[in-house]
Amino acid sequence: MADSGSRLRAVVAVPLPEELCRLIEEIEPRVEVVRDHALEHPARWPADWSGDPAHTRTPAEQSAYERMVDSADVLFGIPDVDAEALARTVRANPRLRWVMTTAAGGGATVKAAGLDRDELDRVVFTTSAGVHGGPLAEFAVFAVLAGAKGLPRLLDDQRNRTWPDRWRMRQLDELTVLVVGLGGIGAECARRFHALGATVWGTTRSGEPVDGVDRLVPIDDLADVVTEVDAIVVTLPGTAQTEHLIGTEVLAAVRPGVILTNVGRGSVIDEAALLEALDDGRVSFAGLDVFEQEPLADDSPLWTHPRVLVSPHTAAIDAREEERIARRFAENAGRLIDGRPLQAVVDTVEFY
Repeated sequence: MADSGSRLRAVVAVPLPEELCRLIEEIEPRVEVVRDHALEHPARWPADWSGDPAHTRTPAEQSAYERMVDSADVLFGIPDVDAEALARTVRANPRLRWVMTTAAGGGATVKAAGLDRDELDRVVFTTSAGVHGGPLAEFAVFAVLAGAKGLPRLLDDQRNRTWPDRWRMRQLDELTVLVVGLGGIGAECARRFHALGATVWGTTRSGEPVDGVDRLVPIDDLADVVTEVDAIVVTLPGTAQTEHLIGTEVLAAVRPGVILTNVGRGSVIDEAALLEALDDGRVSFAGLDVFEQEPLADDSPLWTHPRVLVSPHTAAIDAREEERIARRFAENAGRLIDGRPLQAVVDTVEFY
């Protein structure tokens, strides 16, 4: 590898198309983008950051890959999206200053690496949080519409060639939608639901206003306000504080017939409690892109529940995801060089 001189040496540790490697260099010429596509696990689809798990490197290739990632000032991606590989390179490379995870919830992998406080303080970790806001907000709208329009009933009648008596569908401009978590994804959800005429409420810890949100709700009041809403959109990250936040207490309090969708992390919803609420009608429809266990277990009742739509954690994937993440990396690289704060920094206490 050539001497980078005063340029920031950025090693691409996950599959990234060559044209996007060049895009980073064009956006931020002060960055030397080091990559070796022959050492990547081949991507099976766009934004397949971990690559094909069936692919293995030879011992020589693995050594070459580790030498490459250990030479970095900064890393595009956690090596092989593997917590152990991240821990190894942080400890092997004292010059490493920053790692950008390609997942919005990349803090979970950082936590799993088991780094000590000195290591967490030495290396800045950032995520792609906010990059996926638009696609995930569209899925949330789709899921709420599916529930409001009775998609399961329509599909069942179509399969059975049943022409029923006409029945009333719910309209978005009649609904109050509660967005649980008003970060980047939640703000995009709020904007879209507001534009479609819904009344939008949102949970907050900061109390800061968000465009399109008609009422801010303290997160501690969640169980009280769900009695008043028609749809709940979950966008929260997976942390110790958010685990099973949507659980027995909240689901016992909901207005019967509520629609629920999750585009945050699967751990936020207690699936056992959700199934009980679906069975007794408290939740009329659930459109889920994320689950407590992924892939969803073969024996999970969610697969066959008549009022559940299962999406295999794919709602964030679109044609420009990789490009948006590459652009985020280039922008943050410029911020690092200029001594400015980085975007989407991982909180290394809560790991989100």
